[in-house]
Amino acid sequence: MQALRVENLSDDLSGVSLVDMAVPERAEGEVLIRVRAASLNFPDLLMTQGKYQFKPEPPFTSGLELAGEVVEADPESGFKPGDQVIGGNKTGAFAEVISLPARALSPLPAGLNFAEGASMGAAYVTAYTGLVELCGLAPGQWVLVTGASGGVGLAAADLARALGAKVIAATGVDSKRSRIKDLCHPDAVIVSEGRFREQVAEIASGKLCDIVFDPVGGDVFDECTRCVAFGGKLVVVGFTSGRIAEIATNIPLIKGFSIVGLRAGEYARHFPARGAAIRSAVAELAEAGRISPAIDRVLPLSRWREGFEAMADRELVGKVVFEPGS
Repeated sequence: MQALRVENLSDDLSGVSLVDMAVPERAEGEVLIRVRAASLNFPDLLMTQGKYQFKPEPPFTSGLELAGEVVEADPESGFKPGDQVIGGNKTGAFAEVISLPARALSPLPAGLNFAEGASMGAAYVTAYTGLVELCGLAPGQWVLVTGASGGVGLAAADLARALGAKVIAATGVDSKRSRIKDLCHPDAVIVSEGRFREQVAEIASGKLCDIVFDPVGGDVFDECTRCVAFGGKLVVVGFTSGRIAEIATNIPLIKGFSIVGLRAGEYARHFPARGAAIRSAVAELAEAGRISPAIDRVLPLSRWREGFEAMADRELVGKVVFEPGS
């Protein structure tokens, strides 16, 4: 089979290549899956550079999440050959075949194709864990989502709107505003440059935001601290800007807001029952048509470099999906 392997860590993808390798053998308790679609996430890019929190030793197969068909499984796993599934792991999805523990898989939600299924898990589970599980999102609350052209940002804006919140989506690229509005229908889309607090307050009728969901970090995080209402929550999701921001602790003290760290995968590993409930809730919303994964482009795995470079160059509005074997 073919797989996208990170042979060496590099800043320019020079250590990444598509190679032929043996089909993995299924271990006890695992399910063998033919991968039909696998989506690109920002951590996939960071792992090629050794800059993500999880640092696998090369060589490894890249890819966090996938959708595909079961080839082989133990009867007690709950899956059988031909079942359509979604799931993921920290690595391994960018390959024609993968073997995963049964607990890492869920049925493909009804009404979703493979590309949509592969785009849903990481983004929407992260958004749900942060907004609902950790912040208790309620209808009518104001939510500011930065990085709203990325997979996680779009999912957070889409989910918050579906659950009755009032949503301000923020992007660093003005030309992406209309596309974001068409995809997730927020109450407003702003450009997150400079001092954008005044825009947020004006849109929210003089109020600030109950929840700020920030995958960007850096200067955007600094300004986000000015956009949180008293008693609100500022969710730290990531640092796509490249700078990990710092904050003086007197700021949340004086302004009365909480800073919440979000690692959805770790949350699910620490609280497996809650993780399963979150995945189930996201699937139900998808099957009801209340949320819809946004896909920027679908590429054969042979064009992996195009997808990675588009992500690195901030060209995307939504997810890149690779189709192994095409």
